[in-house]
Parts: sequence; C-alpha cells; structure tokens
Amino acid sequence: MSLHNDLDLSWRPSHAYLPGQNSRHSENTFDKFKPDLLISHMELRQSIAWHIGQKFFREEYYWEAHEVWESVWMKLEETSSERALVKSLIQLTNAGLKGKMGRDKAQMRLLDLAKLECPNFTNREIMDISLAGWWKFYTQASRAVPL
Repeated sequence: MSLHNDLDLSWRPSHAYLPGQNSRHSENTFDKFKPDLLISHMELRQSIAWHIGQKFFREEYYWEAHEVWESVWMKLEETSSERALVKSLIQLTNAGLKGKMGRDKAQMRLLDLAKLECPNFTNREIMDISLAGWWKFYTQASRAVPL
C-alpha cells in the first residue's frame, strides 16, 4: 500500500512539464506514487499520491501534481466532499499550468471552475485540508506566471 511513509517525499522529476515548451515525462514516471487497488478511500489521505501531489503543487510542478492527484480522485466516492475537494485542486493544477504557459483566459476559467467544485468545508477539514488551506492553493494557482 502506498502510504505517506512508504516513499521519499523529497523526490522530484528532472523538470516541471510545460506542454509545448519542454519534454513530457515518460508514461510510467509517476506510477510508483499512485495508490494501489486495495487502498480504501479512508486511507487516501495518508497516501503518497495525496502528499507528494501537495508538494508538487507548492513547488509549481502543476502537471505532475495533476498526474498523481487524478489517481486519488478516481478512487473516491462520486458524491463525496473528498472527491469534490480533489477535483477542485486538480482544476487549480490546470489553472497554475495555464498561468505558467501565459494562457490567462484559460487560467481564469479554470480558477472559476475550481471555486465551483470546492466543497463546503463548514468549519471542518476534508482530507486534512481546511478552507484556508484550499485558498492558499487557489492563491498560488492564480499568481502563476509564465517562465
């Protein structure tokens, strides 16, 4: 089971992928971080994918964060607040990536979609993320600028 303690959270790919600007990572580069088939939805908050995705995002590896968070999103119950949270964060990875690519209109559209997807936190954390924590991700994605 790929839980937080199983793998090194300091690993980074050789570069942050920017479509059309540099080379894409090989197909299986992030497979070692994706949760295995037996992990429960309750254990996902402890998964390496969840935690390294956060680190990737904070370090502006937006495409890479999307790649690992998508594997978390796919394992969550369709109508859960956890799935809505991860979907909104995936929208923010896309917004950050578009900002880095200089695609301002696409970035703004994705920021709006992320707000729509954001679950109601109602004074609680979802997958160890608070509303204030979500806004930190949002703020970072909205400030992403081209290289």
